[in-house]
Amino acid sequence: MQASGKNAGLGLALVSAVAFGGSGVAAKPLIEAGLDPLQMVWLRVAGAALVLSPLAWRHRGLVRRNPALLAGFGLVAVAGVQAFYFASLSRIPVGVALLLEYLGPALLLGYIRFVQRKPVTRGAAAGAAVAVVGLACVVEIWAGLRLDLLGVVFGLCAALCQASYFVFADQGSDGEDAPDPLGVTAYGLVVGALVMTVIARPWEIDWQVLGGDAALGDLMVPAGVLLGWVVLIATVFAYLTGVVSVRRLSPQIAGVVAFLEAVVATVLAWILLGEHLSTWQIVGGGLVLGGAFIAQSSRQAPPEVPDVPAEPEPVLLDRETTTA
Repeated sequence: MQASGKNAGLGLALVSAVAFGGSGVAAKPLIEAGLDPLQMVWLRVAGAALVLSPLAWRHRGLVRRNPALLAGFGLVAVAGVQAFYFASLSRIPVGVALLLEYLGPALLLGYIRFVQRKPVTRGAAAGAAVAVVGLACVVEIWAGLRLDLLGVVFGLCAALCQASYFVFADQGSDGEDAPDPLGVTAYGLVVGALVMTVIARPWEIDWQVLGGDAALGDLMVPAGVLLGWVVLIATVFAYLTGVVSVRRLSPQIAGVVAFLEAVVATVLAWILLGEHLSTWQIVGGGLVLGGAFIAQSSRQAPPEVPDVPAEPEPVLLDRETTTA
């Protein structure tokens, strides 16, 4: 039973990674057609929240029992990740934005070590170091950061928020009254939509953009089709399957599988958008993914057990001695 549950969790994690990976390729043409990156985030999150509103109503008891979890998931794991990621890909290639964001699972290791105070292995630390070297190659730091510096900063902020996604998704999963992951996802998107409404100012959206076509590489695709893909597949479906997979696996294992998202996004951006990376950026991307994979797949070091002195054996006194 436990093995089948883990296999199902692994399958859900794979599907979620592929679904998330297509978000940037579908969203970038809309941004280039005239939508502001934050407005794109609002459309994505608000559309998903609307779709999941019946699910949120069904689990309305979570608002009373887990308000902090819902607020944190919505603010950081939904609004934060999406806002910083789309702001990043509006200034740098999709593949590079994803590679920067996927330092998040490696940063999760730092959270486990320094916040949760749990030991990590040397292999995990080595993997994180490899990922940092890869990041230097991705941004071609020897060339004076030829990539847009602000785009790189946005990508790193997305990485921090993405690490929080795995923490929030697993929050409370070990308790007897564990919050339903589908309810957490629904309310997270609702909270994210409310936050993004204040930031993105959707009343200023040029709605004519959504009524026209957007350039997907050499193809002209209806903007509504691209938005539908972003909302239904790359958000609703991706978040639901992703949160459930974290519960069935663990934040670290789900983080390993999630690296596939960066690969999917890079390949799709190459095929559909014609974005090409330099040789050093490809090498750096491989190092980022490889280093993060090593860091996350390293087994947690067992906690040290303090030496407990053995209790002295009881001294049995001779009967004659005690009666003397």
